[in-house]
Amino acid sequence: MQLPVPDPGPEAAVAFVREHLADLACDTPAASEAIRGGQSAADAALAALDVTGYAGRRSVVWPPERRGATRMSPYVRHNLVDLPTLWDHVADARANDRRKYRDELAWQEFTRHLYARLGRDGAAALREELRAHPPQPPEGWDEPWPRDMNCMDVTVGELHTDGWLVNQTRMWLASQWTVRAGARWRDGEEEFFTHLLDGSRAANRLNWQWTVGAGNGKAYGFSRWQVEKRAPGLCRRCVLRVACPVRSWPAEQRTTRVPVPELLRHDPDPSVTAGPAEPSGSLNDVDAVWLTAESLGDADPALAAHPDVPAVFFFDEPLLRRLMLSGKRLVFLAETLADLAARRPVEIHRGRVADELGGRRLAVTFAPVPGFRRRAAALEPAVVHPWRWLFRPRSGRMQSYTAWRNGMPAGRDA
Repeated sequence: MQLPVPDPGPEAAVAFVREHLADLACDTPAASEAIRGGQSAADAALAALDVTGYAGRRSVVWPPERRGATRMSPYVRHNLVDLPTLWDHVADARANDRRKYRDELAWQEFTRHLYARLGRDGAAALREELRAHPPQPPEGWDEPWPRDMNCMDVTVGELHTDGWLVNQTRMWLASQWTVRAGARWRDGEEEFFTHLLDGSRAANRLNWQWTVGAGNGKAYGFSRWQVEKRAPGLCRRCVLRVACPVRSWPAEQRTTRVPVPELLRHDPDPSVTAGPAEPSGSLNDVDAVWLTAESLGDADPALAAHPDVPAVFFFDEPLLRRLMLSGKRLVFLAETLADLAARRPVEIHRGRVADELGGRRLAVTFAPVPGFRRRAAALEPAVVHPWRWLFRPRSGRMQSYTAWRNGMPAGRDA
């Protein structure tokens, strides 16, 4: 079914989601209290981006006004600002700040490479432990994220109201969930994915695996020490400041090694992982651009190459009913589509993608995720445009970020 295009602004986007998509959300749809969707918001954030002091303040949690994190990740997630653009944007920053920020961009690229490589065999990519089973701590926690701990209450509150967290608190929550409380990391990853505006299976799953020890064999231990270092005000106002349950480091726990997937050692066909290097198909035989959630920006290669046809976005009903995301994520998408509609024709649909789009002559940008491969196989787009990689995937080792980075060029691909 075709839906109307919402008017610009968060209020209109909230109204749109409540009217047309509320049954596909796990909560009452509302806008993020901190981050707006859309290319205009992404452009404003990029224009204001200054990484001066990033190396020293990137891990600051509290007070919020001292944080050095850039909050660009929701725009990166949906390719409203792509990684090459951010890489170039910080070219003139101070050396240490530039290096630290580019390290974060390269980590995002690493997660996409790994997900794309492993995801060729199905949607369960990164759901299985890569290097080890996480440790099994002693039982004793009623809740993985006890809200009487101020460090948990504040960060879980930000997750639910803003849909965004600094990386330091993501590590706290993941470690508390699995390393401390012994809950399944996959369930915690789902909780993050439900609420985070930048939630992607690639980054989210791999970050959880690395934190709980599944990705590198060594779990990250969360304790009061990190909170007092990064957010001392939280401990001072905590009702458990005298009886803190994480006062000491967690007991040393051993992970259990698992066989390393062969695809971590070698990619037999990097061109399949990377997608086309040039547009494949007939550029002139197109009546619509199919937009995926992986690439919604004005610079999307398919959008840029076909400016005179409508952009079509699909709220995939079976997928969204299974995921039951927070309404914040759907509102972010609605804001983005409304913003795009101010510059070109946009169609919004809800239902089964193949039922609605089958038979149309579509242009689309390759997306390095398993869902794209399945849907593209069914729809047979007229032309597939290449994904804009920071580093085009190669066949080398991916057992670790360091091994992967050593196999990539020092600067980004042209």
